Amino acid sequence: MTQLKQTPSQTVGPYFAYGLVPEQYNFDLKSLFTASATDREVPGEHIAIVGNVFDAEGKVVNDALIEIAQADANGRYVQTADEARESGFRGFARCGTGTDPKLRFIFDTVKPGATADDSAPHLDVIVLMRGMLLHCYTRVYFDDEQAANAKDTVLQSVPAERRHTLIAKREAGSTGTIYRFDIHLRGPNETVFFDL
Repeated sequence: MTQLKQTPSQTVGPYFAYGLVPEQYNFDLKSLFTASATDREVPGEHIAIVGNVFDAEGKVVNDALIEIAQADANGRYVQTADEARESGFRGFARCGTGTDPKLRFIFDTVKPGATADDSAPHLDVIVLMRGMLLHCYTRVYFDDEQAANAKDTVLQSVPAERRHTLIAKREAGSTGTIYRFDIHLRGPNETVFFDL
């Protein structure tokens, strides 16, 4: 009888750094995706999403891996790899928290447009890290999109007292617009995660 091996989602350790963002950690492998979802020439408001991942004790996690997926500034998702290459908008980015001096994830992208009449601009987020056997799904909404947020069916399905955990705060940065979004895995400010 053949003994089955562990799959990556069952592996506890530095798998994500080696396998998914090797260039960020100075390994001699090419990363398939970087922390940039777009080229600078792509139309739309260029923004940065910056944040930390916090554990149950409020300590910053130094080995989380965050992935984002999003629509472009017109609310349209990339359909093919060829379209992504031609347009310069990939709509997907990946970043580990272990190499930034402040253990942050930092994404360069464009602010997404609404994908439907009942949807606010948002990013879909996946959180992976050591000790987490299954990844978590959440969303990032924007604090300067209050009218759109009020009619977003997904955001409105979240209890009112917890919606703030999905809202990124706009800050003025020296190099452009920054949205601050921290992810809390547990505790009083626990981020809302979706069961997909």
